[in-house]
Amino acid sequence: RVSFMAPVIDMRSDTVTKPTAAMKEAMMSAELGDDVFGDDPTVIQLEKMCASMFGKPAGLFVPSGTMGNLIAVMTHCNERASEIIIGNKNHLVIYEQGGMSTIGNIHPRQLRTETDAGSDTPIGGMSLAEIEEAIRPLDDHFPITRVVSLENSHNLCGGAVLPLEYIDAVGALCQKHKVKLHMDGARIFNAATSQSVAVDRLCQACDSISVCLSKGLAAPVGSVLLGDVAFIRLARRTRKVLGGGMRQVGVLAACGIEALTNMTARLHHDHARAATLAKHLSGIPGVVVDMQSIHTNIVYFRLPGGGGKELVEKLGARGIRITAKDDWTCRAVTHYQIDDDAVTLAMQALTEVIPTLGGAL
Repeated sequence: RVSFMAPVIDMRSDTVTKPTAAMKEAMMSAELGDDVFGDDPTVIQLEKMCASMFGKPAGLFVPSGTMGNLIAVMTHCNERASEIIIGNKNHLVIYEQGGMSTIGNIHPRQLRTETDAGSDTPIGGMSLAEIEEAIRPLDDHFPITRVVSLENSHNLCGGAVLPLEYIDAVGALCQKHKVKLHMDGARIFNAATSQSVAVDRLCQACDSISVCLSKGLAAPVGSVLLGDVAFIRLARRTRKVLGGGMRQVGVLAACGIEALTNMTARLHHDHARAATLAKHLSGIPGVVVDMQSIHTNIVYFRLPGGGGKELVEKLGARGIRITAKDDWTCRAVTHYQIDDDAVTLAMQALTEVIPTLGGAL
């Protein structure tokens, strides 16, 4: 007896993608060196390419976005008693194991991340007034404010995008107080696509940017940390102590080059499919979707009656994978391996399964 399994529709994250055929070919033909010695030509090409795209002088290839963020914060806060100002829902705070404190000995001054679409502060941002108030005066009682960190697009705020004007305003505030501005740009190309703004302009006010190549861009591994030459020189040293020095890593950098060359211009398709999915979910009884936060490829939806974990299990049995943040909040993420047919099948399954949660018939 022959059994046929339906293809898996995996919307747990945009990190689940497989490398494209072009990436695999690039890996096979990549020219290699030793990146710890600084002579892997493919890594050098990736770093220069990414830095040029963002209008920054230099770049550093690192194994992950978590390491990129940690290196950036540790490099900006390279003296004891340093402090970072950051939103309390930012990825650096929630999902990176508190590395800035446990490894970097850096104090996080957490401000409220805006979630109200009616506020003057954009969803995913922090109030400008609260940022300025949080910057410490020079006083022996206080840590020293060294850096402010933003996240764009913002994962826990449903992929919401920080507008260019807001980033410029935070940058001006940082310059006024001689504080650095770091951008957690794990999905910065999604943010730029959503606003039809070039990434160099969107991040013009930032002193450092961590750009992920494996979120939505299909590369299997890696991020590029960007900044000025002096910053990247210190960042390279920090990468080494964190165990991020890699040798013939041009085989992975080649995928990053392909990602930047061919995967950024198609992100609007992912956004359109996420919007279609969100609109459909909002019409299912018992589901709540904040449509004002659906800017990019991430869809969070709430089940006020619970059943999120049950939903994940039942969809999984049908070959559809999503995640549950808790029993009331679920997430689905679109990417290049989720086409229109996949979205249609997912919507059909959600329509059929959600009414059965909690044993309902």
